[in-house]
Amino acid sequence: MTDYNFLNPYRFRNGAVVKNRIVMAPMTEMSAHENGAITKDQIDYYGMRSGGVGMELTACAYVTPAGKGFEGNLGVDSDRMIPGLAKLAQAMKLNGTKAILQIFDAGRMTNSKILRGQQPVSASAIAAERPGSETPRALTGAEVLDEIKAFGEATRRAIAAGFDGVEIHGANTYLIQQFYSPNSNQREDKWGGNLENRMRFPLAVIDQVKEVADQYANHDFIVGYRISPEEIETPGIRLEDTLTFVDRLADAPLDYLHVSMGNVWRTSLNDKEATEPILPQILRVLDDRIPLIGVGNIEKPEDAEKVIDAGIDFAAIGRELIREPQWVQKIIANDEGTIRYQLSPSDIDDLNIPAPLWDFLNFVFKPIAGISTEATPEETFANAAAPWDKF
Repeated sequence: MTDYNFLNPYRFRNGAVVKNRIVMAPMTEMSAHENGAITKDQIDYYGMRSGGVGMELTACAYVTPAGKGFEGNLGVDSDRMIPGLAKLAQAMKLNGTKAILQIFDAGRMTNSKILRGQQPVSASAIAAERPGSETPRALTGAEVLDEIKAFGEATRRAIAAGFDGVEIHGANTYLIQQFYSPNSNQREDKWGGNLENRMRFPLAVIDQVKEVADQYANHDFIVGYRISPEEIETPGIRLEDTLTFVDRLADAPLDYLHVSMGNVWRTSLNDKEATEPILPQILRVLDDRIPLIGVGNIEKPEDAEKVIDAGIDFAAIGRELIREPQWVQKIIANDEGTIRYQLSPSDIDDLNIPAPLWDFLNFVFKPIAGISTEATPEETFANAAAPWDKF
């Protein structure tokens, strides 16, 4: 077995042990039933990619009916979903892989067609700066509290289904980020206004999730949080804001921080003179208080090793695990030469790739035979229709 540092285990401060530092990134597969229930295609897809990675993250699952972001979106908004989610968790936990359910609410990043006539909701009644975006309805103060509770209820369902943890999706312009962003949050109550007030909602969600986990789960249940470090809109989140927020997150009851970027070594989107990548700056702020997951353009073993050697605790791999579900197993078996770095239509059935996911890959990445090994930066998708954020 090749002596890679990313194959070493990691112990969280809550006692949970992950067998290696490779994480399957959350990737939208758009394959759930219309009501959000799990399908066999999803179970087969995640099951095939489990067993080697230390942790496997699901695509985002909406916590309220109004939080559905796209057709085929997985739901965790009802106890009726628990039996199906239990089958998914079981498939993901192959050979000791930790199964993590990502929970979210789309907020204004959905539309009335997807919501079957219902108006989207958000922090404020401000449409996203993207073609075709609808103006959402601002949540009332009471509804904000209900939304926070919904994340807790989603966590309870994840625990009942047998997941090893949840990841709170505070990234990619969805509802939690909408509360934090000065672009989408222009409220005048305690949930909006200055930076401190805009941090209130995501921190309240974290506290609620942790409270539920403490009540219903074992002590080693994992709670993670995902952020996007910047927005390109004006006003919008800037890196200085994020570093302030990261400092608060590092002292929150979290087990890890996951930074969503198209390239793990990306510099600032807004400061074109910046030369230092964002993740080392975040690492300094974290100061070893919680571990960090880096993602984006990590495909070969040497890419993952560079991440770990830089002091980043985990390397998350996305598209490469679509192409090569046995990526970790082949490395352990000294069989790196057979790792697949290209994908063709003949691979769909063998790799359990759901048809909606294949259609999306075919639309976004050209050519099909060899889906680009170039990471697609977040900014490329800034004006695209959801779901764009998982790749």
